Amino acid sequence: MRHWNERSILITGIIFLVVVISGCVQQLLQNEKIILPQQQGEQQGTREKQPPLECVDKKATDLNLPESCKNWFSVERMQEGSVERQGLHQSDAKCPDSVCDDFEMKAGICPEDCKDVAGWQEKAPQQPRQPIAPQQQGPPERTTSVKALQTNYKTVTVKPSGWFTTGQDADIMLSGAGFNDAGGPLQFNHPGGIATDDQHLILADRFNNRVLIWNNLPNGNVAPDIVLGQKDFTSNNPGKSLDKLDWPVAVATDGKRIIVADTYNDRLLIWNSFPANNGQPADIEIKDAGRGQEVNPKRTMEWPWAVWTDGKKLVATATRSATVLIWNSFPTKNNQPADISILLPESFGTPRTIGSNGEHLIVGDHNVKVKGKEGQGNFFWKTFPNRDNQPYDFLISSAEEAPIQSVNQNINRMSDIFWGPTFTSDGKLIALGNQLYIWNYFPENENDMPDVSVAAFHGGLSGNKLASGDGSGITIADGKLYISLYNGNKIVAYNSIPQSAEQKPDFAVGSPDVDTNTLDSIGFITNPIIETDGKSLFVSSDFDGTLSVWKSLPDENGAKPDFKYDLAMSPWDSELFKNRLILAGKDKVYIWNSLPLQGELPDLIFEGSIGSVTLKEIKGVAVDEKYFYLADTNKIQVWNGIPNKNSNPLFSIDALGATRLSSDGRYLVVAATEAPSQEMIKMYKIEGLSSGSKPILIQNKKFWFNLPQAVLASAGHLFIADTGFHRVLVWNSLDEAVAGKNPDIVLGEENLEDVIPEIGRDKLFWPAGLAFDGSYLWVGEFKFSGRILRFSVGT
Repeated sequence: MRHWNERSILITGIIFLVVVISGCVQQLLQNEKIILPQQQGEQQGTREKQPPLECVDKKATDLNLPESCKNWFSVERMQEGSVERQGLHQSDAKCPDSVCDDFEMKAGICPEDCKDVAGWQEKAPQQPRQPIAPQQQGPPERTTSVKALQTNYKTVTVKPSGWFTTGQDADIMLSGAGFNDAGGPLQFNHPGGIATDDQHLILADRFNNRVLIWNNLPNGNVAPDIVLGQKDFTSNNPGKSLDKLDWPVAVATDGKRIIVADTYNDRLLIWNSFPANNGQPADIEIKDAGRGQEVNPKRTMEWPWAVWTDGKKLVATATRSATVLIWNSFPTKNNQPADISILLPESFGTPRTIGSNGEHLIVGDHNVKVKGKEGQGNFFWKTFPNRDNQPYDFLISSAEEAPIQSVNQNINRMSDIFWGPTFTSDGKLIALGNQLYIWNYFPENENDMPDVSVAAFHGGLSGNKLASGDGSGITIADGKLYISLYNGNKIVAYNSIPQSAEQKPDFAVGSPDVDTNTLDSIGFITNPIIETDGKSLFVSSDFDGTLSVWKSLPDENGAKPDFKYDLAMSPWDSELFKNRLILAGKDKVYIWNSLPLQGELPDLIFEGSIGSVTLKEIKGVAVDEKYFYLADTNKIQVWNGIPNKNSNPLFSIDALGATRLSSDGRYLVVAATEAPSQEMIKMYKIEGLSSGSKPILIQNKKFWFNLPQAVLASAGHLFIADTGFHRVLVWNSLDEAVAGKNPDIVLGEENLEDVIPEIGRDKLFWPAGLAFDGSYLWVGEFKFSGRILRFSVGT
């Protein structure tokens, strides 16, 4: 109340209102629950928001804290530092796309999905006005907690011996239902586009390589009637024939025909009538014609992410080709060229979404190239394009109101791509981005903000979190608004167009309710990074902010971990060395001095700095008998053993693009993911290592790497996760790799020429995490897959 008294505001009504609000907030804070880690399960308790008076001037790291302060800080002082058991704050706003941006561009996919948290556009200063408190930005601070899952699974009893063979099968799969197993008709896996003709509902179930069709509009969690791309609702293997799919992102219909963007097959598939049987083959295929000057640009179809039709025109985005293709009349034959191609090299980066009502056109782009507006954005044509390379009318980079800053300060708004832009029959425009946006009329220009914004992505006390993400979609039927949620892993629906910011969806499909994410039921882990000591398994995730612990090595598909940590950090790399577990990412490092097999919290935490080193964007960590290494912003910092908070490094090594690290005691091996191809794998001799050490480059004239994200030196062998070529390369001798010899083994592909991503038992899809114990090689897949595969020696 002092804030109001200082302004001498004595109006009784305002005082009364403030008192009421204060009481509500106080009651809310008193009831706030936190999770306290327990060995046998999850315990809940309460915590005050303000410390006791005797703790106001204390720090969590102070010695001889009063008992009341220990309870407040939940601190346990460790040998080399201290840790707040529940006070490990996560202030990093997690990017919904969470990916190395240049990685996708260099893979021929898309840059800057998540640069600086989805890209922030700096706007011109606003006209002077009285500053007001900005609205809540991003999620609330997080704390580290751990939950015992009480799982049962078959464990390894006898380990195999021998070695690997090229193209061999994996024998165990975690982070999913199992090999060639979708989990059933209502177990989605990162659904994409959605479409309707007011009777049917059609969904691209992307990671399951299938399209689901409901013959009647669902009003709840009702199973679909037809599946395309598979013969049944269980299988999910990809394929190239007309009855198979490989990672379908989008669907469209005009009420008669169905069109599917079959993304990793680089084609559109068209069914001339609604299928009556599961696995029914498509009637028409429009496939990419390849690259080269002689190729008709109206035949490009590289990595299509969106498709739209009104039964007359057909529009598709060829995302990798940065092209929008338009057929003025609906195609009727295989590989029919488009009539119009729109290629705007100074504007388009990776166009991914399409919205139209036949009069206007909207194209959402993950990587806009417009000078000064780089990042995510959306191109608007007021009239439907009728010629090649027709310029757009305006670009909307963000539909969010910026918080008002002090006079003469620049205003920042988070850039946004609009997923599933859709028009209502009365002319409203609806699109999903960081929020669900509704314009009552087609926007007039880039400054035309939505009339209603619903359910902020970052959530909040009064908001509903819509976990959307790449390829989410919107469609309207019978007055209902259906929204497919890529990261939320379900369809949510409103019985009518929402009218307020707080309005929650009425029901869900693919989930028992609108809040449940069924990926949890199959133990899905996004971007899994793996460590093992040959007895236990540890898997961390930067995107999920989790650490999963299997106390014993699992020996069956789909085994759930014994413990799951919700971390106050986003670990990008990890290390297991002599019973120590280390997680590192962004500006944080967590260290367990003993493996956390009973849900223990870390013994040592570094945040922001170690000695004189400022931690900014940690991408790699490694430990050996001599050194502790961190890769951060083009440097490798080297300490003499495990540091404490005041330890300065012995020296640093300049290493452009250094990411994940590995040391076998002889060599420090570095994945420099975004370096030139022949400089992506670097090795340093540990003997005599210094700031001036020059790397040995792993080079080969017969093949090259494509954005390798992980390296592993183990027992004289070298393993490389060649992420962009969807394979793991194995050299039996690390010295032979140094000598420029070809790898001895290729896992995930049949040979060095095969570079197609697939999710079969003998295939890999963006591998990026590696762990080896002498018998088992564990491989974690990145971003657009997420499986954890075990390859056994001697099979």
